[in-house]
Amino acid sequence: MNYLRLLRPGFWIAVLAGAAAAGCAVGLMATSAWLISRAALHPPVLHLMVAIVAVRAFGVGRGALRYVERLTGHDAALRALGSVRVRLFTHLAKVAPAGLAGFRRADLAQRLAADVDAVLDLLTRVLLPYAVALVVGAGSVMLIGALSPIAGVTLAAGILLVGLGVPMLQARAARRADGRLAPLRGELATQAADLLHGLPDLVAYGAAADRLDRLAATGAALRAAERRSSLMAGMAAAVTALATGFSVLVGLAAGAVAVRSGDLHGELLAVIVLTPLAVFETVGTLPAAAQRFAACRASMRRLAEVMATASPVTEPLSPAALPVGPHTLRLTDVGAAWVPGRPVLQDVNLTLAPGDRVALVGPSGSGKSTIAALLVRFLDPAGGRITLDGVDLRDIPSDRVRQIVGYLPEDAYLFDTTIAANLRIAKPGATDDELREALTQARLRDWVDGLPAGLETAVGEHGMELSGGERRRLALARALLAGFEVLILDEPTEHLDDDTAAALTRDLLAAAGTRTVLLITHRPGIAAEVDRVVTLGQEKAAPARVPAGEPLPA
Repeated sequence: MNYLRLLRPGFWIAVLAGAAAAGCAVGLMATSAWLISRAALHPPVLHLMVAIVAVRAFGVGRGALRYVERLTGHDAALRALGSVRVRLFTHLAKVAPAGLAGFRRADLAQRLAADVDAVLDLLTRVLLPYAVALVVGAGSVMLIGALSPIAGVTLAAGILLVGLGVPMLQARAARRADGRLAPLRGELATQAADLLHGLPDLVAYGAAADRLDRLAATGAALRAAERRSSLMAGMAAAVTALATGFSVLVGLAAGAVAVRSGDLHGELLAVIVLTPLAVFETVGTLPAAAQRFAACRASMRRLAEVMATASPVTEPLSPAALPVGPHTLRLTDVGAAWVPGRPVLQDVNLTLAPGDRVALVGPSGSGKSTIAALLVRFLDPAGGRITLDGVDLRDIPSDRVRQIVGYLPEDAYLFDTTIAANLRIAKPGATDDELREALTQARLRDWVDGLPAGLETAVGEHGMELSGGERRRLALARALLAGFEVLILDEPTEHLDDDTAAALTRDLLAAAGTRTVLLITHRPGIAAEVDRVVTLGQEKAAPARVPAGEPLPA
């Protein structure tokens, strides 16, 4: 990732403010040292007035400029963080879900949270300290070098040792530790999520102990990497202290010789001796910054891997004109693969005419959901052709296709907010009357009206405050509100008994009205509810549809 793209104008203001604040700290130390030494000679007080005013100015300026540095630096960093998040989520919107098949969910969540936050650390804890130290270090070396060349050279050597030498040694010694922190955290999150979600099955088959051992091993590896990282930080602090002390001692010795020979005024000796203390207060943060950079670089590399994922669909350079409708979808000899070289569909033929009710059945893994992904352009066919009113789907922008074809997956997500807010995701400007109309079509209107808060009722995290049937109906109401002309329902009756599933299916099809519906299910008894049943390459007519039954009780 190009780090220069993260820099904002506010960052350079922060650098100037930080350099000025650190310069005030150095100036405060140098001026105070001179003032104390000079005052010991009991000169007229007027000879000290300039120094006294300078000490006050440096003291006040240090705090004020540090505030400006923090304010502008964090503002620039947060803006850069927001920009990275927008670019990342924009890219994910293009490639998900097919383009993310190589990422585990928990690991991807770790990349989108902790790894993205590394942008903030990179700017405020790495680039900003180094920029400030470069300016202040150069100025301080010139100041001390003008008074005592030997002390100036020693100070320069100490700054280079702490700012460059120690980080280089750290990088070689701790590359495996800091570079592994982000991947190990991602692996730990993935294993913990897998253990949590699969715990009942793991316990039932006696595999929980093995997974716990793997989790413990990953946690031990993470702790070892963190301990190694902390060891490097301790060594850096020790080297910084030694470099500071050595610079002070050399400055004292060189300055004393210069005073004795008459080349240096006695009151300036304190300036040479004490100024390195203030300089290394700034430079001493560089080893930690360099160590943080190793972790940030690993996080940036993980984000770059996400950004490098290729889109599974190709957007047309010259989009084709789309007929008004009603629309007909046709799959002709279609093949598909989520991973190149591993086909999951071959030679599939299917026609969805306006108003059709079609059930797509087959065992798990037979490619039913893959067909849904093809129809909404989450994935492009590896062979054959899909057309909408005779126009190749690849010649239509994917967002335009998704305005016509709506997909209601088995695990349709409900956000931890109100019923109304969940519905308005489909149509942000919808009125309450439009929301109630969609709920009426989904057979939820009476239930919602009976709630104390009505449309403002919170559904809880993942919709856990609702029953399974209510969650599915609310997701259907959201899809109906979006106005899709073709609706794909993927396993809407999963985990329901046969009678409840049949009643819910009738309600869902009745709610769809005149829309074209593709119902993906593994239940063979669905034939009575639809026009025809397709078993992936095999098509047969179904009995006439039965009238929609009574609405399923909420």
